[in-house]
Amino acid sequence: MIRFLKITFLTALLAGLLGLTQLLWWVMAPLNLGSPVIELSIEPGTPVKQIAQEVVRSGVDLPAYGIYLIFRLSGQSKQIRAGSYELSRGDSGWDLLEKLIRGQENLRALTLVEGWNMRQFRALLDKADGLRHESSQMSDQEIMQMLGHPELAAEGRFYPDTYTYGKGTSDRNILKRAFHAMDRHLAIAWGEHPKGSVLKSADEALILASIVEKETGAASDRPMISSVFNNRLQLGMPLQTDPTVIYGLGPNFDGNLRRADLRSNHPWNTYIHTGLPPTPIAMPGKAALLAAVHPAQSEALYFVAKGDGRSQFSNTLEEHNAAVQKYQLNRVKDYTSAPTNN
Repeated sequence: MIRFLKITFLTALLAGLLGLTQLLWWVMAPLNLGSPVIELSIEPGTPVKQIAQEVVRSGVDLPAYGIYLIFRLSGQSKQIRAGSYELSRGDSGWDLLEKLIRGQENLRALTLVEGWNMRQFRALLDKADGLRHESSQMSDQEIMQMLGHPELAAEGRFYPDTYTYGKGTSDRNILKRAFHAMDRHLAIAWGEHPKGSVLKSADEALILASIVEKETGAASDRPMISSVFNNRLQLGMPLQTDPTVIYGLGPNFDGNLRRADLRSNHPWNTYIHTGLPPTPIAMPGKAALLAAVHPAQSEALYFVAKGDGRSQFSNTLEEHNAAVQKYQLNRVKDYTSAPTNN
């Protein structure tokens, strides 16, 4: 009996040593890859066993349980990060683990530009390399429903910034990140609005910020442009701003704003409707959001482009007309600079 136990123990010990040797070989030796470079995508929340299986499916000729053991016995399996990775010939099992832990991803980037509208954002998403295009057939309203806010219009609700992603990431991930980023920045800006502000909600601040974004040529003018619009809202004057009219004309706008366009009756025509338009007209950046709630202290009611990116601001219509005469002599006659008083 004792001899049997000894044999059993030695057999188990030998098997353990062989298993350990095999494991060390898997850890230190170069991985056998199906091609010189293979790509591995890991979605957030993927269990360790499933990650090991995904490594094998990507083209690594190694048992999934061996990869799983490498991950678990390292004590760092919980540190593995989601993302898109590249493995090259010569990489060992340990190299693989280190890449996944350090997040050495093969990342791509997508940049939303301040002042872009939703149509431009979606066009960028649809052509972005490496994304899974799951929202392409969704309407803007369906996207907002997917984000849990069906009551909101999509326009202006996504923060302009650069978003990195791994290959195989869903475009829904970008939409969610950009939406939540705008939500955060808007909340911060609205939290700073002064008492007595003509703006009554964060939504109104977002709408005004989008107009400020589209009207700004020079960054330093943002507070004064916001001041003009805040002053006009306070007095009940129409905002009379061209970008809202252009937005309402939609994708068929040919680049030439005519007097007839300024009389077109749509909800975004701030020449014929007082107050703010019903939705934002673009994606405002941080500076525009802050300018909307922190306008410069002035009595200005008018501004006109000077031709160098800056604007000339005026308190009275007489001053404004003189500024138009000075800076806009060469403009097309069938055009009205914004905002003016007809």
